[in-house]
Amino acid sequence: MSNVSPDTLALQRFYHWEQTAPQRVSLTQPTGGGAARDYTWAEIGDQVRRMAAHIQTFGFEPGARIALMSKNCAHWLMCDMAIWMAGYVSVPLYPTLAAGTVRQILEHSESRLLFIGKLDDFDTMKHGIPAGLPCITLPQSPKTDFPTWDEIIARTQPLQGNPVRNGDDLCTLMYTSGTTGNPKGVMHSFNTFAWAITEGLKRIEVSSEARMLSYLPLSHVAERMLVQHSWLARSVHVFFAESLDTFAQDLRRARPTVFFSVPRLWVKFQQGIHAKMPPKKLQRMLSIPILRGIVRKKVLTALGLECCVYAAGGAAPMPPALLKWYAQLGLNLIEVYGMTENCGLSHATLSGQPRPGTVGMPYAGLESRIDPVTGEIQMRGGCVMLGYYKEPELTKQTFTEDGWLKTGDKGALDETGALKITGRVKDLFKTSKGKYVAPAPIEDKLVMHSAVEACIVTGANLGQPLGIVILSPDAAQRAKDAGQWRAMESSFEAHLHEINATLDPHEQLDCLVVMTTSWTVENGFVTPTMKVKRNKIEETYANFYEPWIGQRKKVIWHQT
Repeated sequence: MSNVSPDTLALQRFYHWEQTAPQRVSLTQPTGGGAARDYTWAEIGDQVRRMAAHIQTFGFEPGARIALMSKNCAHWLMCDMAIWMAGYVSVPLYPTLAAGTVRQILEHSESRLLFIGKLDDFDTMKHGIPAGLPCITLPQSPKTDFPTWDEIIARTQPLQGNPVRNGDDLCTLMYTSGTTGNPKGVMHSFNTFAWAITEGLKRIEVSSEARMLSYLPLSHVAERMLVQHSWLARSVHVFFAESLDTFAQDLRRARPTVFFSVPRLWVKFQQGIHAKMPPKKLQRMLSIPILRGIVRKKVLTALGLECCVYAAGGAAPMPPALLKWYAQLGLNLIEVYGMTENCGLSHATLSGQPRPGTVGMPYAGLESRIDPVTGEIQMRGGCVMLGYYKEPELTKQTFTEDGWLKTGDKGALDETGALKITGRVKDLFKTSKGKYVAPAPIEDKLVMHSAVEACIVTGANLGQPLGIVILSPDAAQRAKDAGQWRAMESSFEAHLHEINATLDPHEQLDCLVVMTTSWTVENGFVTPTMKVKRNKIEETYANFYEPWIGQRKKVIWHQT
């Protein structure tokens, strides 16, 4: 395990850019109507120092927790830095949480102050804020009676000097999205983040000329690492997305050189291109040498990715067919693998050397192994969490006796030593025929249908597994038309037949169930990062499994 140099810690990097590049534009924030506001390091430093000075006036004990609930914006990053500069621990909350979860996290973390920023549904979320908890609103927040960021910095003198934090100090509590129960507060230090970004940048070379678009939740480890800590390590120029409606415009404004997304968005990009240019026509044009370069540039420019040097996907498996499709466009997606508990840093494929179906090799300095009995992936390195906040027993259960982090994922190595993710240790289920089924690889195939938003494969103790899918908003709208509904059903039947042809007999799906009610954060079926809560779905629909199978139909529409 390598040592962490003090000059790589977050606050030290902040002071470095504040002092050496004060006039460099570092953040670009949309302000509505197509306009945007640039912030230089000098401006950022001034605002952060003023807010840090104000936070200190509360007189909280050293290391007190201060929460931040907002969509991504320039002031999210400024707020986090102010909390650290003031001597405290930041607790970011997802901007789509239900009120009950907001309350649970704020109370469990014992947060002493809450910053409220851009939110789409604050009227619902505000009921989770404990009575008497002091609050401050960021620019672009919903209107409240709380003190505002702008008012405070206008009347507060900036904090002087360059206060630093010990590398071993607790830096943040990152609450997991709760796929298997209540969110857990993952504890990370300044050292774990610094170690992770230092090693990560050895694999993906990012310079100060890089541009990034921040749109996935900054409360999630992937965005926190790739955007926030690349910003601190290299002074990359970070652009923010204003809304879902303006996303395409925001992407074209940023023209990112580094772009990370979850597989579902990469699929949506592909579907958007196919809607304008049928797949067969696109393939034909890409096969003609004289046209290939022109077509590639046109497609990538339409996506806003014509300048992209590093494109990556993670947080869920990337279908190999999708990776190959983007490679034809000249965009070799890097597949990354990690989790909140290790700063999102574990494995990644190499740029320009994709290995579809794998997540590549471990980062430098990381050790990885596969348990010979359970097949679980285990790892250790300087990026591993300190533990779960106020959960010593759960922390103990998450590590092996010799100190390796248990990831909960099952894996195998290919002939080159690259890691394949084969599913979750606890997701594996056995059919009534005594055969084990790993759902994840089958789900990767199911979700490639253009009408599918999310899915699961289930079927413990059934003769054969079955698939359950929900429709994308566009597909759900189209399904209301009888003619399109029939066409969609035929398409699902063909999709199911194609998938089953690739599976072993015991894995083949008996039927595909199409749900007419979406799975949302509000109804508890998905996490704020849109991961499906398998346990919740199985608890809700298990009694329907046998009746569904009894219908002897390949595609079943279930109305609730």
